[in-house]
Amino acid sequence: MRLLVATTNPGKIGEYQALLDGLNLQVVGLRQVEIDFDVEETGASFEENAPIKARAYADASGLLTLADDSGLCVDALDGAPGIYSARYGPTEHARIERLLGELQGVPDERRTARFGCVVALAEPGAAIWTFEGVCEGRIAWQPSGTNGFGYDPVFLFPEYGQTMAELPAAVKNQVSHRARAMTKAREWLLARTSARGAR
Repeated sequence: MRLLVATTNPGKIGEYQALLDGLNLQVVGLRQVEIDFDVEETGASFEENAPIKARAYADASGLLTLADDSGLCVDALDGAPGIYSARYGPTEHARIERLLGELQGVPDERRTARFGCVVALAEPGAAIWTFEGVCEGRIAWQPSGTNGFGYDPVFLFPEYGQTMAELPAAVKNQVSHRARAMTKAREWLLARTSARGAR
């Protein structure tokens, strides 16, 4: 069975392929099914935006579709960038530079933050299921690591003493917000693919 992951980000597609490894699914991205339109995220939260994207791309593709909405919420910035995480600057580098600039002089104990992720699974013209994951951390003083994307180089896991971009993929795929949401979504997908295989 094909599963459309509603993104053009190769890093995110690769992450989902790893998280779904072992399931009877062929994971494809938007470019692979020649979908090139953007869905306007009109929701006020991750919980509202993920289903909007899942529904639009499921109906356009005719495929079971996985969409997520995720972002970084920094306590000292009143939860920003939040749902605007991907639009906090024109590039990943610019977004990180803006974030670090806004936290300049903020001490370690006030640099607490969390990544949140809501995964939505939609069937064409049918129901939508959502699954949530959160991971807690702190914003580092400077970027470090090359194993991630987005804000990963500045999201520090105190218990590991490493940023998300420094963690080995096997560890990240256990502790990240996306991994935690996908642990729940994977159970649903496993039941679905097993049921199809039994027919």
